[in-house]
Amino acid sequence: MQHFDVLIVGAGLSGIGAAWHLQDKCPGKTFAILEGRAAIGGTWDLFRYPGIRSDSDMYTLGYNFRPWTEQKAIADGPNILRYVRDTAHEAGIEQHIRFNHKVTTANFDSTTGHWTVTAETTEGPAAFTANFLLMASGYYSYDNPHNPALEGEASFKGHIFHAQFWPDGLDYRSKRVVVIGSGATAVTIVPVIAKDAAHVTMLQRSPTWMVSRPSEDKIAILAQKILPPMAAYNLIRFRNILMGHWVFRSARNNPVKANAKLRELLAKELPSDTIDAHFTPSYNVWEQRLCLVPDSDFFKAMNAGTASIETDQIATLDATGITLKSGKHLEADIIVKATGLRMQLLGGATLSVDGLVTPNTDRFDYRGMMLSGVPNLINIFGYFNASWTLRADLTCEYACRLIAEMDSRSSPIAVPVMTHETLELEPLLLSSGYLQRAQHVLPKQSTQDPWRNTQNYFEDRKSIRNDPLDDGFLKFRSLAHPAEQQAAFAEVAE
Repeated sequence: MQHFDVLIVGAGLSGIGAAWHLQDKCPGKTFAILEGRAAIGGTWDLFRYPGIRSDSDMYTLGYNFRPWTEQKAIADGPNILRYVRDTAHEAGIEQHIRFNHKVTTANFDSTTGHWTVTAETTEGPAAFTANFLLMASGYYSYDNPHNPALEGEASFKGHIFHAQFWPDGLDYRSKRVVVIGSGATAVTIVPVIAKDAAHVTMLQRSPTWMVSRPSEDKIAILAQKILPPMAAYNLIRFRNILMGHWVFRSARNNPVKANAKLRELLAKELPSDTIDAHFTPSYNVWEQRLCLVPDSDFFKAMNAGTASIETDQIATLDATGITLKSGKHLEADIIVKATGLRMQLLGGATLSVDGLVTPNTDRFDYRGMMLSGVPNLINIFGYFNASWTLRADLTCEYACRLIAEMDSRSSPIAVPVMTHETLELEPLLLSSGYLQRAQHVLPKQSTQDPWRNTQNYFEDRKSIRNDPLDDGFLKFRSLAHPAEQQAAFAEVAE
């Protein structure tokens, strides 16, 4: 069984970033990346629907160590995938990746201080051991999206599928297409296929807040011309982080004003009756993730008449389309379910400590990156209210600090321990459907540090880089004697 100092699970945006940070800050540590699929890229290799793009600017979605030098700030999927793969290639990370290794179980043994990780491969199960686990497997299931069954679905004679599994070579030219959903995926697909389809209808159960933004940042392009690449990148990155933080906090502190401002911006794009009917959500701005419309492409398709929107619920499907509860019938040749993703933690792997499996919902979230009672494991989990990579980079920095601290103490085990008798639980920051559906898999979080996920970049940056690791909750331990094994980690069972 092969042993490594660190195992990274996932070779997507987060996993490649984790490997770079590990090589940079913990030189000499042996590591491998276990990737369940056959390619680098994660999300950006998986999703193949038309127009696939980021819903964050690349100056913040990009790594903090490698500048984004393309002109488009809102980048398409192929360019993002190339950025991730180029990063891996230039840093020599590719040689450390084991493709087609889907991690299924991981058990920590407190007598050895090692994880034993089992992965499914094309040649059967494979096992590895490691001192430390870095989980970079994202936050949703690649195999099982949110795909609710629709009444009468079997009777539809056209093509119906979930956007996460877009068919290769699908011909939608001159076809009537209905896209079910109102999130980033639907808003991305509609204007692209509307250029060639007979007509595209976006069918939403309820409205979503949307805002237009140029796909190119003129100030960033100017900075790139007059400054060295990294200097220009850092300048625009900091500006965008600051702006995003301000917009989010302003919206949460003064929702009435934020709602009015968004409606004012929408009024520049669409008629007021359309806004009233289809673009006035029941929730406040930034209670759910704000939906980005690059270069107003979605609004332009609606104004051109090549796309339309319906706000209603589905009664049933029949051979030729969808009947709504209002009685209206939408004719369709193709139905795309852009109904969202299904969240999962740790890539769906089952974790155990000394053979004991404890559900994630029974654990507390430590600093938004570790789980109470689980030693030597960090889960890379980005922001919901900002770019994913902002948090991912900080998490990797913390992981490297922690590994170095364990070495300096000659402590083979670091574990967050819940010592509070009672903690006030804190609800999730956003009310997005995919988050609400996932409460049965998410760990608990509190109003009290360090058992909360701040969703605040500036607070996290200061804390992660400067706060002492030995905070009274993160315990550094020696190996457990077999007879004392369960007692040493009694917190796990509590």
